[in-house]
Order: sequence, then structure tokens, then C-alpha cells
Amino acid sequence: MIVAQGLAKRFDAVEAVRDVSFEAPDGRITALLGPNGAGKTTTLRMISTLVAPTRGSARVDGHDVGAEPLAVRARIGMLSDARGLYGRLTARENIAYYGALRRMARDAVEASIMRLADLLDMKPLLDRRTDGFSQGERMKVAIARALVHDPPNVILDEPSNGLDVMTTRNLREVIRDLRTAGKCVLFSSHVMQEVSALCDEIVIVAHGAVAARGTAEALLAASGRANLEDAFVHLAGEALAP
Repeated sequence: MIVAQGLAKRFDAVEAVRDVSFEAPDGRITALLGPNGAGKTTTLRMISTLVAPTRGSARVDGHDVGAEPLAVRARIGMLSDARGLYGRLTARENIAYYGALRRMARDAVEASIMRLADLLDMKPLLDRRTDGFSQGERMKVAIARALVHDPPNVILDEPSNGLDVMTTRNLREVIRDLRTAGKCVLFSSHVMQEVSALCDEIVIVAHGAVAARGTAEALLAASGRANLEDAFVHLAGEALAP
């Protein structure tokens, strides 16, 4: 479970995040929905201990991101928007390296790699160097790398960005499988179709603050709109109105 309370982050004169609070429970898919520049990525990086909050706090399974960063990192799998792979290594080697960083035994790493290769339909990729991989192939390796230690909390920053239709459909099935396994899944997106197809809870973020949160049905009711896109525009616009 992930809990954020009053998260804020300032980079010199730029206030990237002003006030973000929400809960992402286990066995649910929670989406941070907002336009580019809304503060979604910075929020996820604070929760993942990659950057320190200027104000506020966040907890992952009860562990404070500021006071217990190592405990937090052990309980999350993070797919960030920086999906760099080591091009001279094979897909298997890229994933195994992250397993070693997690202090997993070799046999446990190999078992996890084969499980993920089945899940992500990537067995033919395992022993190829990642240099020259397509965007979809790189994404599969990056997802496997984030999940190699079977974390109870999975954080995905715009995971379908740049993917083709078929790879996106496969990714959605993987995310649903994570929910079925009882994991806390938190992902960011600005793609309305993706959010409506996957999420149990939606947190609308606009200009660094939470504009609204709830189920899709609750947001439609609160906005008085007939579809999620119109609801988002209305609720985000209300939050910015003087």
C-alpha cells in the first residue's frame, strides 16, 4: 500500500508539485491522470525515494520514504520514464543485473527471469543484446527488470508511451495480472483510454496538485459529465479557476 500526504517538491524557482495526497491500496490499480508537466513523474520519484520531498511525506507498506529509503526500495518495482538499458548486455543479463542488485540468489534470479519471460512473451529476446531493440522490446525488458524481485508495490511511469497497439494490449494484461496477484499498482498516464481501461481509482493531478480523486463513476458523477475525458477537463479546470 502506498500513501502520500501533502507531497510537494520545488526545484529552485519551479514548484513541480504543490500538494498531492492519495492512497493506493493493495490489489487495486491506481492511476495518476494529468497532462504533461502536471507533476506526475516528480510525485512518483518522491514515492520511489529518487528525489526528496520539499514538504509532505509518503509511506510504502508503512515505511517512510525519507526515514527508511532502503526498506521502501526493497518493496517497490519502479519503471521510470528513463528506460535506459545496457546495450552491450543481453536482455537476460540486464534483468539478472538488477536481480543481483536486489541481492537475489542466482537460481532465484533465473527462475524469476523465466517466469517473466512467459508473462511478457519475451523468450526469443532473452539472449539478444538490447542494442537495437524496438521500443516495445525495450519496454518488455524494462518491465521485467522492475519486477524481477517480485515486489508487492509496482510503480509505472507512463508505461505505454511509444508502444504499438499490440504491445500496449499485452502490457494491460500484465498490469491486470499484477492486480489479480494482490499487488499495489500505481501508474501515471495522460492517455484517457488507458486509464479508463485499467484503473480502479483515479487521482487527477493538475499543476502539481490533486484536482479530484475517486473511481471513474464517482468522477463522472462529481463532474456531471458523460465521459471520462470531459470529466477530466471539467475537474482539472475547476481546480485552476481563481
